[in-house]
Amino acid sequence: MAKLEYPSSESNSGTSRRALLRGLAVAPVVASTIASPWSDALAALHRRYEDEPAKLVRTKEGRSISRFRYHNAERRWMLTDIVAFPGSRFTNPALHFAGFVCQQALCAYLLDVGFADEWNAQHIRQDIAKALAYANACGFGHDCPDMARLAVVLSPYWKWGYHYDEWEEDRPQTGGFIPATITPLVRALVDCVHDVTGHPRPKGCQRGPQEARS
Repeated sequence: MAKLEYPSSESNSGTSRRALLRGLAVAPVVASTIASPWSDALAALHRRYEDEPAKLVRTKEGRSISRFRYHNAERRWMLTDIVAFPGSRFTNPALHFAGFVCQQALCAYLLDVGFADEWNAQHIRQDIAKALAYANACGFGHDCPDMARLAVVLSPYWKWGYHYDEWEEDRPQTGGFIPATITPLVRALVDCVHDVTGHPRPKGCQRGPQEARS
């Protein structure tokens, strides 16, 4: 098997994320048997969502798809600089746009830790809250209450691709989010995926002087 890339960050206490990922790169492991701290959290999520247990195994192909998904998220989010996204008053399109970006970014992380693309397609789909829950259960570490609340509002994000009139009683609720409050939350989520996976940003998407020089 080809040598895999690993994020540079590593915990100094307990079982580090890097050590867990190295183990997953060696052989397939059923999620329910993964060493602490992932096993209990994953088992609880499988019961909660009635999902088929995921088999986590890191491969070169999975890493490549992960990078592709992350770049999808970054490139789509780059459009917000062009269309003055934060200043827009149209919340529904903004939520649909944000939902796609979050789905791509979170699935990039899940792929990186060994979830199969097919499992994500079957069980995650467009449920951003579920994707975030699984990611955090596997060491993502993005425990932002506002992002968690936005993820619930977004899920499933296809619903925001439709126009709803104010008089429609069954229209989805925005939770008070507007483009200006959505933007920093999604940006922080995508940045977190970049940081923990170690994927390079796509060309033209550097976030600071240090990245621009690298």
